[in-house]
Amino acid sequence: SAAEYQAATLGSYAQARQQLDAALADATINALPLPEQTQGFRLLPPAIISDADETLIDNSPFQARRIRDGGDFDPATWAAWSNERKARGIPGAVASAQYAASRGVTVSYVANRGAASEYQATADNLRALGFPLAEDNSNLLLRGDPRAPGKEKGERRRFVAKNHRVVMLLGDNLGDFLDGVGGDVAARQALIAPYPDWRGSLWIMLPNPSYGSWESAVLKACAEQPGTACKREALRYD
Repeated sequence: SAAEYQAATLGSYAQARQQLDAALADATINALPLPEQTQGFRLLPPAIISDADETLIDNSPFQARRIRDGGDFDPATWAAWSNERKARGIPGAVASAQYAASRGVTVSYVANRGAASEYQATADNLRALGFPLAEDNSNLLLRGDPRAPGKEKGERRRFVAKNHRVVMLLGDNLGDFLDGVGGDVAARQALIAPYPDWRGSLWIMLPNPSYGSWESAVLKACAEQPGTACKREALRYD
């Protein structure tokens, strides 16, 4: 409900549209991380790769339920929520996806929901909100998709890139842009260091204060610094 959050997402998507126009005008632009890039992309049709949860669609009602009912994250209750098909659009997301489609850009949805249990419900939810989705849902790739079954998203990004020039990545988590994000805070900073000019241009990051791989990164200090030292380290990054 925060006006500040809405301003942040609307601003991010306004920036994304501007950057998309620039990328379409420059055939040399490739938004994939450097190890994933291959030759021959310049003549391919353009695509955006976007995460879904907390990037395009809002699952805060699910988070509120967990607060109300108590308990940690549970895959069964998450799957039940997904299959309700009630996630709302993030402010600015639907209009930006539709804008991309109007420019001839394929929006490929690469999300870590389960391909076996949540695929059709996710497609239905996205389509009902107005996100451009192929009739056969072929531009939706969830975790475990047989076309690119790797756990991390790099394999799915490369799958999209076989037939498209990827001009932009959108996400709310570092893993939406790079593989190998499960390290500690310092390792994650080093991982993203080679891409200072990509953030806010080729890579658009949406805010997610609720959850993400940043949580486990902070807590990795506890394995080596139990007790009070661990608490001080966690607070240093809070």
